[in-house]
Amino acid sequence: MASLPPWLKARLPSGENYERIKALSAELRLHTVCEEARCPNLGECWSGGTATFMVLGDSCSRGCRFCSVATLTGPAPLDPGEPDNLARTIAALGLRYVVLTTVCRDDLPDQGAAHVADCVRRVRERAPGILVEALIQDFRGDRALLSEVVGSGAEVIAHNVETVERLTSLVRDRRAGYRQSLDVLAAIKEIDPRRKTKSSLMLGLGETPAEVETALTDLRAASCDIVTLGQYLRPTSAPRHLPVERYLPPAQFEAYGALARELGFLYVAAGPFVRSSYRAGELFIHGLLGGAHAG
Repeated sequence: MASLPPWLKARLPSGENYERIKALSAELRLHTVCEEARCPNLGECWSGGTATFMVLGDSCSRGCRFCSVATLTGPAPLDPGEPDNLARTIAALGLRYVVLTTVCRDDLPDQGAAHVADCVRRVRERAPGILVEALIQDFRGDRALLSEVVGSGAEVIAHNVETVERLTSLVRDRRAGYRQSLDVLAAIKEIDPRRKTKSSLMLGLGETPAEVETALTDLRAASCDIVTLGQYLRPTSAPRHLPVERYLPPAQFEAYGALARELGFLYVAAGPFVRSSYRAGELFIHGLLGGAHAG
């Protein structure tokens, strides 16, 4: 396993916004993926008015080998108060941009689609000036469930392919699929072409430059608008979590970012600390969508 390079250093989170979000989300039993996923950008994003909340509970029905979220075959029942508590928290915090991400809930008849859609609608009602991104599961490709979430009003619908096609079966749960994820992104655009779509790739898992280029090309072919590329960091030393094969230098991320821009993505964020909900992307999207949203 490669040793940690000097460029992978992040400041400890602090500041007034950080403390407010942490305290209020704990009080109302909400889960921020920023904390659950041990994100290195937590302090930066929370201080800048962006936060990512995880809905449908804090346990996932799938067991992807890159993820720090707990896996249970039978997660706890949904909290009926979550949509209102979430909306109340977000309105009280005065956030400008919020990401609502989900665990997978294969145990539920609708995989949680109605609950996710309700969360988005309640947030929009309570905080009408906010921009919402829904980072969704694949819903096993069920178009009716996708339509329910897409129709809830989020400006950006994100779904991550996570890695290149060759490594998908190693990195992701067996119920996930590279082509299925591409089909989900394409279906979102077919359901509502006005929605901006977004996806993310983790690098350092053993992929080749040619495979990264193919993945980016495949995402553009699925009409994906926005892409983020970041370094995979092993959540824990537990056997279920894959080791890092390589720490890519910043120059390699810059090269991949330039390639993605050449391919025609509306926005690209690429760097060692970049994550699917990285603040730089949200600030760009806020500017891109702000005029239309305000109108």
